[in-house]
Amino acid sequence: MKSALRTLSSSAISDKALLLPPSAGRVGLPASIEMASATAKNIPRTVFLGVDVGTGSARAGLFNQEGRLLGSASSPIQIWKEGDCIEQSSTDIWHAVCAAVKTACSSADVTAEEVVGLGFAATCSLVAVDSDGSPVSVSFSGDERRNIIVWMDHRAVKQAERINSRSSPVLQYCGGSVSPEMQAPKLLWVKENLKESWSVAFRWMDLSDWLAYRATGDDTRSLCTTSCKWTYLGHAHMQSVNEKDSRNMEACGWDDDFWEEIGLGDVVEGNHAKIGRSVAFPGYPLGSGLTRAAANELGLLTGTPVGTSLIDAHAGGVGVMNSLPDADFQSADKTDISHRLVLVCGTSTCHMAVSKDRLFIPGVWGPFWSAMIPEYWLTEGGQSATGALLDHIVENHVVAPLLANRAASQGKSVYELLNKILESMVQELEVPFLAALTEEIHVLPDFHGNRSPVADAKSKGMVCGLTLDRSERQLALLYLATVQGIAYGTRHIVEQCNSHGHKIDTLLACGGLAKNLLYVQEHANIVGFPVILPRENESVLLGSAILGAVAAKKYPTLHDAMSVLNAAGQVINPSEDPRVKKYHDVKYQIFRSLYEQQLSYRSMMAEAMQQQ
Repeated sequence: MKSALRTLSSSAISDKALLLPPSAGRVGLPASIEMASATAKNIPRTVFLGVDVGTGSARAGLFNQEGRLLGSASSPIQIWKEGDCIEQSSTDIWHAVCAAVKTACSSADVTAEEVVGLGFAATCSLVAVDSDGSPVSVSFSGDERRNIIVWMDHRAVKQAERINSRSSPVLQYCGGSVSPEMQAPKLLWVKENLKESWSVAFRWMDLSDWLAYRATGDDTRSLCTTSCKWTYLGHAHMQSVNEKDSRNMEACGWDDDFWEEIGLGDVVEGNHAKIGRSVAFPGYPLGSGLTRAAANELGLLTGTPVGTSLIDAHAGGVGVMNSLPDADFQSADKTDISHRLVLVCGTSTCHMAVSKDRLFIPGVWGPFWSAMIPEYWLTEGGQSATGALLDHIVENHVVAPLLANRAASQGKSVYELLNKILESMVQELEVPFLAALTEEIHVLPDFHGNRSPVADAKSKGMVCGLTLDRSERQLALLYLATVQGIAYGTRHIVEQCNSHGHKIDTLLACGGLAKNLLYVQEHANIVGFPVILPRENESVLLGSAILGAVAAKKYPTLHDAMSVLNAAGQVINPSEDPRVKKYHDVKYQIFRSLYEQQLSYRSMMAEAMQQQ
């Protein structure tokens, strides 16, 4: 079966349309006026609900029409880790979502009548269910609860290598190669290793799509998930539709030849029913809103509008990308969204940039048309382990238990204590600036491979400068060097993007790591750009709530909702000290050389093994 999409030319453009956000609806009164009016008349507030399922917890956040957080709550989720295999349970996650939503509404004193729209965001994990929607095991254990392959799972490295060796045209839209974190390699692994599960599975879904399906019964997939993780080519529609259209048509961006060539031709059967028969822009209203069963479980009203979902990092982009400070903020073009790069900093870090032009960046995922903001091409860089790497470095040090106990007794985080230790060392050692403390320590942060821009899943972490010192001060230095290594990785991604057509000159940061000002300041100093922090810390929750606002027709488009609900907080500017810039320029050269050395060592050892 030949696909018209093989050529990716204008002849491939179908006259079918995506499911798109509606143009109907008006933007209401200014939020402050509308809320005052609502209070005076004792009518319900207008509240948008966002749900985010991360690696370790499900969270819910409630926002008003000014984009301010009214209340939030979280509930832990279970995870199984066995080597490269990392699994979760969709049943457990749904229970955690329901608990978080109910607790958030209760703590914020928000009634079900006040919640006018709901959106979901989640990690790009792979969910397997049968024809009844029941879990299908993806685990060697056979445990049916374990029906999710978590995003960071690297069991499918060999499958990814085989897929990449075929050089399919779809690969040019994911930086030239698929990652083992994407869904095609994981699907191929299941087919080759769990044949019974493969035969039983009726739907394979991204976690955020599954959450929306579980809530509404509508199996429409997100253009975000399918384009970014499944090789769906959304731009097949770009000449025939725009964001304000709302025609309901089946998906037409699958390249059937790609799936057949990699050994997964059976997923295209039934008009792609297993992987998605229809695809929609983020925020498109799904089905008839919440089903009665889901509404009862969530403590909300039947029929509450639910928007098509986003991957969690992309929701962070929607929640922060329009967060610009007052007019006195200096930028090359502060009105141009294409000059901004969003860092969604959590367990891993995603780097999100958009452009009106289609830009191919070697080693960087994309370009994905309308995968985050409709009618913009998305470029997505990333680092597979950032927050997880810092935790790994700190928790495996000999002084970690003592440091953790002291932090708990003081009501602080371990990282706050480490930052304090570094500040005191600057004074005691009389170094010219904090970063200079790591003059003799250099870290390549690829402990879980390199997602971009070298796109090498086999890359390993490297540390240069270790001694026998087991003190807290030594841990603080290693922590700082690791933060710097992560920031050099971001600089590498920015340079790669700008050398291929982007014009990034401003960073926006959100997520847990963005609350660490040392982490943010080092990024500003190393990349050389100002970093804007959002007014509301919970940008991923805000981004998912914006999906509900659009689905509820409170705003005509996603971009309109972002313009109203995004807001800037603090701006962290790079150091003006020329010594700081020179120092980081040199350390950046060392950072780049560490990977080149690793490639050389890998080649030497491969040659040695071949001689045996």
